[in-house]
Amino acid sequence: MKKNKTTQKMTIALLSIFSVLFLVLAGRFLFIQASGEVAGENLIEYAADKRTDAYKLEATRGKILDRNGMELAYDQPTYSIYAIVTEEYSTDKDNPIHVTDVDKTAEEIAPIIGADAADLEKRLQKGIDDDLWQVEFGAAGSGLSQDQKKEIEELDLPGIQFTEEAKRFYPNGTFASQIIGLAQRKDGVITGLTGIEQQLNDQLAGKDGKISYERDGYGTKLINPNEQVQAAHDGDNVYLTIDQKIQTLLEDTLTQVDEKYNPKKVSAIVMNPKTGEIVAMSNRPSYDPNNPENVENWYNDSISNPMEPGSTMKMFTVASAIEEGKWNPDEKYKSGTYKVDDTATISDWNNGKGWDSISYLEGMQRSSNVMVANLVDKKIGEDTFLEYLKKFNFDQKTGIDLPGEIPGTILYNYQSEKISTSFGQGTTATPIQMITAATAIANDGKMVTPHIIDKIVNPDTDKVVEQKKTEVQGNPISKKTADETLKILESVVTSEHGTGKPYKLDDYSVAGKTGTAQIPSPNGGYMDGKGNYLFSFLGMAPADDPELVMYVSVLQPELEASEADSAPTSFIFKNVMENALHYMDISPDQTNNQEEITEKRVPNMDGMSTRATKKALENAGMEVVVIGDGEDVAKTSVDDEEKVIEGQRAIIVTDQPTMPDITGWSMREVLELSELLELDVETIDSGYAKIQSIKKGTKLNKNDYLAVEFST
Repeated sequence: MKKNKTTQKMTIALLSIFSVLFLVLAGRFLFIQASGEVAGENLIEYAADKRTDAYKLEATRGKILDRNGMELAYDQPTYSIYAIVTEEYSTDKDNPIHVTDVDKTAEEIAPIIGADAADLEKRLQKGIDDDLWQVEFGAAGSGLSQDQKKEIEELDLPGIQFTEEAKRFYPNGTFASQIIGLAQRKDGVITGLTGIEQQLNDQLAGKDGKISYERDGYGTKLINPNEQVQAAHDGDNVYLTIDQKIQTLLEDTLTQVDEKYNPKKVSAIVMNPKTGEIVAMSNRPSYDPNNPENVENWYNDSISNPMEPGSTMKMFTVASAIEEGKWNPDEKYKSGTYKVDDTATISDWNNGKGWDSISYLEGMQRSSNVMVANLVDKKIGEDTFLEYLKKFNFDQKTGIDLPGEIPGTILYNYQSEKISTSFGQGTTATPIQMITAATAIANDGKMVTPHIIDKIVNPDTDKVVEQKKTEVQGNPISKKTADETLKILESVVTSEHGTGKPYKLDDYSVAGKTGTAQIPSPNGGYMDGKGNYLFSFLGMAPADDPELVMYVSVLQPELEASEADSAPTSFIFKNVMENALHYMDISPDQTNNQEEITEKRVPNMDGMSTRATKKALENAGMEVVVIGDGEDVAKTSVDDEEKVIEGQRAIIVTDQPTMPDITGWSMREVLELSELLELDVETIDSGYAKIQSIKKGTKLNKNDYLAVEFST
């Protein structure tokens, strides 16, 4: 009886517990059903998320192009190879889609990707032994080109698959690499690390999109997948001010100097002084952004390497004196040495011997340190000279639109430092600071801000998002002072005593100033010995109204005992400036022998046959080259009524153009020919044409590729 009562109580207790649990669970189910939430999470959204696949739609990075639309940097598809090794992946044994023959697969793929066949075989077998689903081929299996992918696909090997990924590509290698910069994939995104790639990374990168859809447990898209697409917005295209042809001239010339003289550093800038546009800029050492290994120097030395500029600074000292009304070119002074104070004596570059008593103008032509020391100490005044240094912005950045600009420093504490600054010693400046200051002399006293970006364009609409304009950052001198300074600088190149004589051009007058700066020694003082200097030249042409200004500096070249110090810098300046001006179609203002130029006008050639046009141009004193055998004229290199120089070469393109023999042609003439015929031309080295890739007499078509090797 007692036992039955105990059992009855336990039964009631258990029923009570189960009843409570049932009510709790039922209540919970009812709550979940009513609210659709668990632990604050919406179950409908959770389920949708679990059965939704989402993929990133990667935006294409914008291109970087030169001023004429030549592509300098763009995204290129690359491929990574992998192998499916699990047999379970193949549902049809007659048509397997996994690796069935490890040895054959390894042996046939290895030579295409530059890998070791034994290594690939080992990777594949290990994947099979470890029961892996797929196997990758390491570094050799990534970054494959379209051609490599196609070659592997033609092998028709089962189990071989590819993934596609964009990689930044620079078609011209070292060409303007320190301007364009470098972009690499970082955390799955191509990111700019240096140069324009870094400066305009946000504009170039664009914005990634996304696609999502719902699928079942087997990965199959549902009938109503609720697909959502957020389109990617590709990056903007960036057009630079640099000109591909002038930049190529500069790159080729710097390479020749680098190979011949083995200098520590070389920097060169070519700039339009009226607009501030950089048409070419390069340095050595440089690097190939496609293969950035063992890079000696990541920095763009043209904007980030301040050095004592040497005597090129004298042009600004003289300009300051002219502006202050303290310049008398005929006044005499005693050259040789100049005692600044009890501790410092300034000496002229010929070991302080000087040239006795000479005029200030001759002192400038001879690059006399004593001359500019007299100007600052006795005429301009040290405080006033400092004001001009600041007007020329030697104490601040130029504002060029490139990352990493580091300005020089005006060293102006002691009297000796104030005087030595007048001839570019002690005070430091970068090449971009020097050439920017020179625009005031070349541009009627107006100093313009240098820029490398021309415009930014939306790739989808071709709408210009941003257009750079000329910006005047100061007027340190008047137009009258600028004109007089130009004449003085021209005499530095043309006069009997001028240090700039090695920089004369064949067809254009030049105004400029040489520089030979001492290099600070690690042990104190300055280095000595032939070649242990920074040799430079800051020149403008044509001299009366400069269209281009160019700065060149070569640090510690290896010179022969009999070789002129100016050899490397003059070689760069003359090759680039002469050819660039011709390419820009700037009319020559002088001849080789400096005799009076004989000008004639091109006759009206409208409707003339090839033979008649040739005769008319020959009667105008021109050397005529006819391209092809056609009787009708398609194009000519000169226009009706155009002024021409006797002996100038004229090109007639007939309606049936064939390749002429261009042996001995200048680079300017070859580039002119390529423009007329719309050829895709590649120039190698500099000087005069030596070898051409298209044989004489070959029929020519638009966009034909022509490679021309030049020789000095």
